Amino acid sequence: MLRPTKPLRLGTRASPLALAQAHLVRDALCAAHDWPTGHIEICPVIASGDRILDRPLSEVGGKALWTKELDHWLLSGDIDFAVHSMKDVETIRPPELCIAAMLPRGDVRDRLLGALSIAALPVGAKVGTSAPRRTAQLLALRPDLKIVLFRGNVATRMDKLAAGVADATLLAAAGLDRLGLGGTGNAVPVNIMLPAPQQGAIGIETLHNNWEVKTILAAIDHEETHLCVASERTLLAALNADCQSPVAALAQIDRGQIHLRGEILSLDGRYREVGDLRFVAGDENAPRALALALLSAADPVLRACFR
Repeated sequence: MLRPTKPLRLGTRASPLALAQAHLVRDALCAAHDWPTGHIEICPVIASGDRILDRPLSEVGGKALWTKELDHWLLSGDIDFAVHSMKDVETIRPPELCIAAMLPRGDVRDRLLGALSIAALPVGAKVGTSAPRRTAQLLALRPDLKIVLFRGNVATRMDKLAAGVADATLLAAAGLDRLGLGGTGNAVPVNIMLPAPQQGAIGIETLHNNWEVKTILAAIDHEETHLCVASERTLLAALNADCQSPVAALAQIDRGQIHLRGEILSLDGRYREVGDLRFVAGDENAPRALALALLSAADPVLRACFR
């Protein structure tokens, strides 16, 4: 049995959802190794992305605002590993770090709060979101909708909705579930809105050369989730996508193969290209081929968004 000589330090953002996910990781590790919970110390940090709420992420540093403090702690040795919502993790990571494990994926769908469905929204309704992917998909479905900037944690966005800042908003189903809000909102089917790449997945990152911690984390790595999320990350990299790029993707295991669906859009929703591919797990060339197919078929206006 692996048993650390001192508590392992688990870094996390300090938001309620991030802390809930950190506790899931701690509990999974303690159950896998038959440890008391005191063997893991949860170390919260207020991420830059949680402090800057008045502007879109694309204007102030992108997804790095969710990870840079935890990256610094890992690289300096202040923590042993960090927990992330995978959809907030940049595609290109520091070479010294690695995603060593992922928990079983949660519900990948978005939930709509404020209306029964996107089709049921009144003409000209205001929808609060800061996500380019959600913005583009909403406008592709309903060009009449008005998009209002919504930043902040789940509670902040729900408060803004209750205050009438918008008529509706979209939140990740997995996050609501992990906060005990599973009955909130109405799930949007993935054939209506394909989710963000990596949505619903929790990843645990550590140093590449920290073999002891990597061995400890291997006990809770969910292989199917890891394979599917890795395919989505490869697709993102091949598209040269960043936090401003409206991209949706979902990989699922189907009859022993990975079925990867991808969608690229212009921010105004006017241009859209979708595609899918089935391939053997671990084939890194297949997601790249899907990216090339999407870009090749796209209108030049859309293709220019991914240069």
